[in-house]
Amino acid sequence: MASWEDQIPADNPLENRFASMNVDAMEFVPGQGFVPTRAPAPIDEESSRLASVKSIKQQETAITNKPMKPIDPQPTAEAATRKPRPIIDLSDKKETINLVFIGHVDAGKSTIGGNLLYLTGMVDKRTLEKYEKEAKDAGRESWYLSWALDTNKEEREKGKTVECGRGYFETENRKFVLVDAPGHKSFVPNMISGAAIADLAILVISARRGEFETGFEKGGQTREHAMLVKTIGVKRLIVLINKMDDPTVNWSEVRYNECKDRLLPYLKKIGFTTSSDLYFMPASGFTGAFLKDRPPQATCPWFPGPSLVDYLDTMPSFERFIDHPLRFPVSEKFKDMGTYVGGKIESGQIVKGQTLVMMPNGVNIEVNA
Repeated sequence: MASWEDQIPADNPLENRFASMNVDAMEFVPGQGFVPTRAPAPIDEESSRLASVKSIKQQETAITNKPMKPIDPQPTAEAATRKPRPIIDLSDKKETINLVFIGHVDAGKSTIGGNLLYLTGMVDKRTLEKYEKEAKDAGRESWYLSWALDTNKEEREKGKTVECGRGYFETENRKFVLVDAPGHKSFVPNMISGAAIADLAILVISARRGEFETGFEKGGQTREHAMLVKTIGVKRLIVLINKMDDPTVNWSEVRYNECKDRLLPYLKKIGFTTSSDLYFMPASGFTGAFLKDRPPQATCPWFPGPSLVDYLDTMPSFERFIDHPLRFPVSEKFKDMGTYVGGKIESGQIVKGQTLVMMPNGVNIEVNA
């Protein structure tokens, strides 16, 4: 029987393509422009020389026959009224950071997000009291904080986030876009769409007895969510061990370290290796302890670190490729008063009035807002 090498046809198109591959092509570097090139075809030196001589003669003839126009020292009206390209100074502007809450279902992501919006002044007390009354009437009194992000009727009835909820809040030095991703395994695609725009992920863990084990063991979403955000490109992770006020935990340092010691080897294994990539802290999303302010010393004397808001405000800045060409992968779009698109700016800047090129069709678009 003939070998597999003898069975390959002589005019194999795949082999011909590999033969013409350009092995000296420019290396791809993220954040820099890159134009793919093809391997040059074999060049006939004599034909190339004759073609070059002919091209030079044609150019000389065209230049000689073209009448010379006198140079007008005054600029044209169009050039005089042309607006200069805006120069953006970001030195006096707050850095904007996209963060996403991830974790197993019922870990407390929406409750933390809603309470965070309330504590930072983005949801007023009157609105929160309205949510509390409506949640009580629906038999879900303890879920009212999550209603600031779970605005869908189905989400409120079932007590589960389905679509990614969004919110905005500010600290002294930064602005934050908050994305509340669903934790149920049926809605992982929705979670991925929310995590795709994130610079920072907050992995919410329930310290309650039984809930941590359910989320971390096989079938839970704790491992999968952590791996997905790392795969997407999120470089920093805050692990928020929630429900520390639960009667089964009661701010126990032993329980906190138990959860941390089980999580840390896995998180290091998937790529969160350095202290700048990973930060652990306890919290109570329902009472607000360690969200904006530290609780009384007697509540948790063993944790000396800052609150979540203080840590977010003072953590090291992210590396931004502001001076590079704009690269803005679009992750979603919708129509209202025009076409709105959402995504994550990987490099460059976007300002109102800017003209951009949308690929792959090469369509020119203008930024209206």
